[in-house]
Amino acid sequence: MAFYTEGTIAFGTTGVVTAMTAPLADIGCPVFVISTFDGDLVLVPASRRDDAVTALTDAGHRISTTS
Repeated sequence: MAFYTEGTIAFGTTGVVTAMTAPLADIGCPVFVISTFDGDLVLVPASRRDDAVTALTDAGHRISTTS
């Protein structure tokens, strides 16, 4: 399962990955992060999808899905 930061994030902005991974670390969910110039991908095991969505939404992140 992959979560992607949506929108343009200024190059000098810090803390984006921390804001996404800290709630996942709090629930013991393993992550793999890929950062590019266009955004960040946070990958979690598919078996932890529901836990990850709950943790991220509880932390104030909005989750949207694409088909």
